[in-house]
Amino acid sequence: MAKAQELHLDLRSQVLNQDDRERNYWEVVVKPATWVASETMLLLCDVWDSHWCRGATERLEAMVPRMNEVVNNARASGVYIIHAPSATMEYYANTPARQRMIDAPDAAPPVAERPDPAQPVDASDHGADTGEETPRRTYSREHPGIEIDQEKDGISDDGQEIYNFMQQHGVKNMLIMGVHTNMCVLGRSFGIQQMVKWGVNVALVRDLTDAMYNPAMPPYVSHDQGTLLVVEYIEKFWCPTVTSEELMS
Repeated sequence: MAKAQELHLDLRSQVLNQDDRERNYWEVVVKPATWVASETMLLLCDVWDSHWCRGATERLEAMVPRMNEVVNNARASGVYIIHAPSATMEYYANTPARQRMIDAPDAAPPVAERPDPAQPVDASDHGADTGEETPRRTYSREHPGIEIDQEKDGISDDGQEIYNFMQQHGVKNMLIMGVHTNMCVLGRSFGIQQMVKWGVNVALVRDLTDAMYNPAMPPYVSHDQGTLLVVEYIEKFWCPTVTSEELMS
């Protein structure tokens, strides 16, 4: 029997520690881990074909080619690919990848709560960094630059459906990439917070994500620094992170 393909990851997290003078500091901890590919899912969160914020659209467009490379490589390794472009399921009605998720038998997730500390950036203005733009629906599907394999992949924007599929196929681990880090990636029904509460091993692909953050809002840092702050927040309180390079090796 052929050996199952494996993902060799460096899971980066941060823990609160004390130095030799008993002063608190956050320590970066990197733990090598091996995940079986056939027990792992790669989920693309809200990688839409358009966004109401021009800055958000431009940053996503720059990431899409790399995202597609990672998707294709992960799929070839035996990782399950789940496309989760929220509120666009009508576009995929009756496709095999959509039906595959609907057909997964019901599975009851565990009931668990955990602390939800305040995030480090203020996105109460909706996070647009490119002028006075009004939140509205501008998308209809996942970005066409991401390839969907109708014979293997799944399409869903429902956390329960995705959990059902995971239980059906013995999937224990979830890698997540997409947008936006401080909103949908964390908070969707299939996002980091919910999956962690359900006992799934989750890791964020930290170089293939982007926050909705306006540098005119607290903590008054650059957009890239704001995204980094959210990634570090996730490493501290929710789950570890990895890089896309680890998924390509």
